[in-house]
Amino acid sequence: MKLVVQVKLLPTPEQAAALEATLRGCNQAADLVARTAFTTGITREYDLRKHTYTVLKARGLGAQAAQHVIKKVADACTTLKANLRAGNLGPPGSRRRTRAESRPITFRPHAAQPYDDRCLSWQPHARTVSIWTIAGRLRAIAFTCSKRQLAMLVAHRKGESDLVSRDGMWFLIATCDLPEVPLTAPNGFTGVDLGIVNIATTGDGLRHSGKGLNAVRHRHRELRRRLQAKATKSAQRLLKKRRRAEARFAANTNHVIAKRIVTEAERTGRGIALEDLQGIRERVRLRKPQRVTLHSWSFAQLGGFIAYKARRAGIALIHVDPACTSRQCSACGHTDRANRPEQAVFSCTSCGFAEHADVNAARNIAARGVAGWAVSHAA
Repeated sequence: MKLVVQVKLLPTPEQAAALEATLRGCNQAADLVARTAFTTGITREYDLRKHTYTVLKARGLGAQAAQHVIKKVADACTTLKANLRAGNLGPPGSRRRTRAESRPITFRPHAAQPYDDRCLSWQPHARTVSIWTIAGRLRAIAFTCSKRQLAMLVAHRKGESDLVSRDGMWFLIATCDLPEVPLTAPNGFTGVDLGIVNIATTGDGLRHSGKGLNAVRHRHRELRRRLQAKATKSAQRLLKKRRRAEARFAANTNHVIAKRIVTEAERTGRGIALEDLQGIRERVRLRKPQRVTLHSWSFAQLGGFIAYKARRAGIALIHVDPACTSRQCSACGHTDRANRPEQAVFSCTSCGFAEHADVNAARNIAARGVAGWAVSHAA
C-alpha cells in the first residue's frame, strides 16, 4: 500500500534560490521536451530520450534529472491521450479539445520535480536532506515533520520524492510503501450516504452536517468576489494569501469525517458501503445558483480518504449503484418519487415507514453493499 508523507523544508536564502533555479530549469527543459514530442509525434519515454537527452545534459541538467524530466513529459502525454479517449476534454471539434490537441504541453515554472535516491538522500534522524540542484549538491537542508511522519519515513520510505514549491514554502513529498493489512471478513456493512446538506450520513443515524463547511465556502466565495472587484494590490495580496484556505479547511473536515466512519466500522467489525458517484456532475442538471455548490462538493476526496483509511485498517469497502437509494423504502423496498416529499423527510407511501431521508438512503446503500459483497465473494 502506497502513501505519501509531506515534509516541509527549511532552506537558507541561498539554498532556496538554488532550489528555485532548479525547478525553473527543469520545467523549462520539460517544455523543450514537450515541444519535441509535439512536433515529432514521439511520446514514448525511450524514444524521447534518444532525441532530447543530450540536449538536456548540455543545458546543465544532471543525468538523473534529465531522465526524470523526460519521464515527466512522457507521463503527461499519456495522461493527455487518456483524457482525450475518455472525453474529459469535450467531444471532437469542441474548443477545449481543439486547444489541447493543437499545442504542446506546457509546465508551470514551479511545477513539481521528481527525485530518486541517486539525486536525493535522506538523513531522517538528523532531519536533513541532501539534494541535487543546478548549482550543485546542497547538503544538510533541514526539514520538519511530525513524529508519526518521521517514523513512517524511517520504516517505509521507498521510491521517488517530489520537490514542491507552494506559496514561497518548500516541501518534499515522499512515497512510502506500507505492508498490506489482511482484510477482515465483514460482519455486515455500514452504508454511507454522501451529500451536500449532510456531508456523510451512516445507517446508524450518525449525520455529519455540511452547514459549517458550506458557510465557510460561502464566506470565502463572497470575500473573493469583493476582493476581485476591488482589484487593488493589497486585495491581490490577500487573495493570494487565502487562496488555499478553503481547500485546507475542506480537506481537514473530510479527514475527520472519514476517520470517524472508519473507526466506527472497525469497532463494530463491519465493512463500509459507499455510493459510486463517478460522473454525477455530468448527469445532474441544476439551476445556475446551485451549480457552484455542486461543483465545490468534494465527495471524491471524502471517498478517497475513507478508502485508504479503511484499507490501512483491513476493513472491507465496496461501491454500490446509487440509483434511487433516496426514494426506495429501506423497510419494504417500495420505490416512488413521492416517498421523499422534502429534502430531509422520507415517508413511504406503501407501508408508512418514516425516517430521515439520508439515514434511509444509507440503509439502502448498506443493503446493496451486503448483496454486492455476497455476489463478488460467492466463489
